[in-house]
Amino acid sequence: MASAPELFPPATPLAIRPMRSQDVPAVVSIERASYQFPWSEGIFRDCLRVGYVCRVVLAAEEVVGYGVMSVGAGEAHVLNLCIAEEQRCQGGGRALLRCLLECAANSGATEAFLEVRPSNTTAIRLYLGMGFEQVGMRRGYYQAVNGREDAAVLKLPLKRAP
Repeated sequence: MASAPELFPPATPLAIRPMRSQDVPAVVSIERASYQFPWSEGIFRDCLRVGYVCRVVLAAEEVVGYGVMSVGAGEAHVLNLCIAEEQRCQGGGRALLRCLLECAANSGATEAFLEVRPSNTTAIRLYLGMGFEQVGMRRGYYQAVNGREDAAVLKLPLKRAP
């Protein structure tokens, strides 16, 4: 008996690992495709140099996402989290954020913060679904085509893994 054709091919398993300097060109490519006002290659290299928590998401050995977070004084700040457009809404962003938050908690942070554009409803859904709550608004925080855009400030209490 012939088997039915696969309507949805099996998803490529994702892996998360520390970002390396050789990953930066792929990271910058995703950043530029995703944002009107992207971070520069130099910013990503500086984040690696100063020891920020930098992770990449891999699908079939290809970088398809990244996250950058600073940790200090009991706080973590998610500075950048992005998944390539063709890989979005497949669990990579959630897995990456969970990885960053575990790193933060294991480093002694008791709270995590991030800023997000109110227009980025997909990201807001992810963050609220992970337990973040809005604690403030930064007026004119982001550069925008017609001036500036506000940033919602979100916070999540962290617990160290047992």
